[in-house]
Amino acid sequence: MSARATGVGSMPGEDFGEALRVVLGEVPDLPHLPELPARGPVADLTGRALAVVDSLGFDLQPAGWRLTDAPGVDHRRARSLLAQDLDVLEELTQGYDGTLKVQLAGPWTLASTVEKPRGDRVLSDHGARRELAQALAEGVRGHLADVHRRVPGAQLLLQLDEPALPGVLAGAVPTASGFSRHRSVKPPAASEALEWVFAAAGETPTVAHCCADDPPIGLLRGAGAGGVSVDLGVLVAGAYDELATTLDEGAQVLLGVLPSSGSTSPATRPVVERVLRLLDMLGFDPQEVAGQLVLTPACGLAGASPSYARSALRAVHEASAEIG
Repeated sequence: MSARATGVGSMPGEDFGEALRVVLGEVPDLPHLPELPARGPVADLTGRALAVVDSLGFDLQPAGWRLTDAPGVDHRRARSLLAQDLDVLEELTQGYDGTLKVQLAGPWTLASTVEKPRGDRVLSDHGARRELAQALAEGVRGHLADVHRRVPGAQLLLQLDEPALPGVLAGAVPTASGFSRHRSVKPPAASEALEWVFAAAGETPTVAHCCADDPPIGLLRGAGAGGVSVDLGVLVAGAYDELATTLDEGAQVLLGVLPSSGSTSPATRPVVERVLRLLDMLGFDPQEVAGQLVLTPACGLAGASPSYARSALRAVHEASAEIG
């Protein structure tokens, strides 16, 4: 079994239908539901996750998203935009029976980006961050059911995006004033919130994406992530041991192998050679672990040109066919 390829999540532009057609055409073995941050905060990583949360209200302030007593106009707009995107997904995936990846921000990234009603991050309030994580878990359950209803032949894969998690664990997330840092969250507390969200996925396979140089792979796996997604371009030496353990356990590994933007189209062969060198360094036979590997760009492609985004997805797809 050969490796597969997909995108991390975001795509350039504002035309969801066009972005989805590119994804379906260039990474047909594992397409993903695109995010288009160019459409504004209602469609970025945080806005898309809040769109699936219907038990809490949010509104959009100059400083970003904020918890409120009832959904504000922008929260309702985020929900509406997601529903429209899913309508397009349903239309363009008629008869599709492969794996389809959907992405949502994780509880700690949301807690680091959403404010409490009276200011400062949800991260600063134990009760508020617990409430937000549990609401996200319920939203995940409903979102997966909705996508499955629209694409009944697909096997879903949930990707939880946690770019802020390393900063949360290290006490490096700045306060609203910017003059201080929020207190670090201990691993057991960080794991608990993640466990709620991963458990809400039920039988749907899950992966956790973190593009930091030292992603907390062990914590994510211990909290229930079925696999991990990392950026090979920034990994520090110590992270390779946890990556090898993940492969040794038979879990899925998404490898970011291409820059997320560039002025020239990436070539396929260097990607293949990079992955083979990695496997050789970790001590794995490509034929034995190819089925666990998914090749991706390093991170989302929202900052890339449309032509680069298309060629990057094509390159990882072509490279994946040569591995295994």
